[in-house]
Amino acid sequence: MTTLRTAAPQMRPRPTGHPGYTVGLACLPPSAALARQAVRTTVQCWGLPEDLADNAALIASELVTNAVQHTGPQDPDAPARCRLTIERIAPDTVRLEVADHHTRSPAKRTATEDDETGRGLVLVEALCVDWGTTPRPIGKAVWAELKADT
Repeated sequence: MTTLRTAAPQMRPRPTGHPGYTVGLACLPPSAALARQAVRTTVQCWGLPEDLADNAALIASELVTNAVQHTGPQDPDAPARCRLTIERIAPDTVRLEVADHHTRSPAKRTATEDDETGRGLVLVEALCVDWGTTPRPIGKAVWAELKADT
């Protein structure tokens, strides 16, 4: 039986560009919780409002969950990887980005009352000022920007 290492992965400061951090995550369900923790801690350390930290943590969880769900069948011994980037692009604005190797862009769906999934991007859109997808040479990055209420 394989034991998945669930310790928090190491966050690394971004060497260039806006202040921020990146962290590599396994495309496995426990990574959504790790993403929430990383984002909440970072936003709080930057001294930004608690509601921004809460919303950013929720969005990070949704974006990582999408990466987990859409990267295909997983081998628990060698799962696919995604990368979460947290940037402070302005004094009151945070940008989150989750990059993975899956090439298909996410699509907003209309979930019915009985659906257990399909509401994530609707939630992301409601909580951020802008979001989108950027194609990469291998895969894509889904990003969202949040701004503190002033």
